[in-house]
Parts: sequence; structure tokens; C-alpha cells
Amino acid sequence: MFDSGTYKTKMEQTLTRFGDELKKIRTGRAHPDMLDSIMVEAYGTMMPLNQVANITVPEPQLLQVTPFDPSQLQAISTAIRNDQSLGFNPADDGRVVRVPIPALTEERRKQIIKQAGEKVEEARIALRGVRQDALKDAKRRKDAKELSEDDVKRAEKEIDGLMSEYQEKIDELFKTKEKDILTI
Repeated sequence: MFDSGTYKTKMEQTLTRFGDELKKIRTGRAHPDMLDSIMVEAYGTMMPLNQVANITVPEPQLLQVTPFDPSQLQAISTAIRNDQSLGFNPADDGRVVRVPIPALTEERRKQIIKQAGEKVEEARIALRGVRQDALKDAKRRKDAKELSEDDVKRAEKEIDGLMSEYQEKIDELFKTKEKDILTI
């Protein structure tokens, strides 16, 4: 009998990774995950921002970054400013870094939706890769006489069912994010 459990787990991981990627995409509202990609030079090494500071959202359009070590304030501010993909202009008052989230223009919203569409395609490619692995495994096991022809057909149907189920979930997440981005 063909076990599709491992492939279902891989598809679930792909969906989770896609969801995480969507969280990083800006919607005009502040969210701590927006700064996940920021690396800060602290103590001679590059470290993720969340390891050198606490990130909070005091207002819907503002992120507040409180460094664990106040001497890192300038490095944090510089690291956020240098990340051109975010387009943020942080300001520090000597204790915390405030990062105002600018309102999105219509053109920028369309650009962001296009980026999200690229993430959808990446997730679909990953799902197809999992499907191909599953089908190759079933064929290999059939050639090794571990599975019958009927078992292989059943496995293909099951994998295709999983494939369409996860593609629908990806589309659902994308539609939700698209609505979120277009909401002013």
C-alpha cells in the first residue's frame, strides 16, 4: 500500500512557508514580521533584528523597535534604512527607533500584489515538485513489485486530490492577502 502521509506533510510545509512569505508582504498596516529580513551588525557579527531588539506595534501605522542594548540604536536605525525593499525611514530618539509605515499608493499596491503573485507561483512549483516525487516513488515501488498497477493508480488519484486541495488553500490565502492589500 502506498503511504501519501509524508507527501501530505511536505505539502503542508509548503503551505506554511507560503503563509510566512505572505506575512512579510506589506499591507499598509504595521506588523512586527515586516522587519524579519533585517540583519543588524551587532558585536562584530550580523544578527537578525529580533535578536538585538524588541519590536512592538503601538499604533496601526507605526513600529517601535526597542534595543536590548542602547548602544545598538544607531546600527538598528541604519540597518532598517538601508533595506531598500521596505522603503522605511526610521527615526530614533535616543532610546527607541520609531518606524512610520507610509500609506500605500495605488501603484505600490499593484506592485505588491504582483510580488504576492510571484510567491503563489513559487508555492505551486514547490507543490508540483512534491507531486513529482510522490509519483516517482510510486512508479519505483511498482517496478520493484512492491505495488500493483491498481495501487499506483490509487496513489496517483490520492496525490492529485491532495495537490488540488493544497492549490485551493494557496489561492484562498492569496485572495485574502490581495483583499488586505487593496483595503485602504
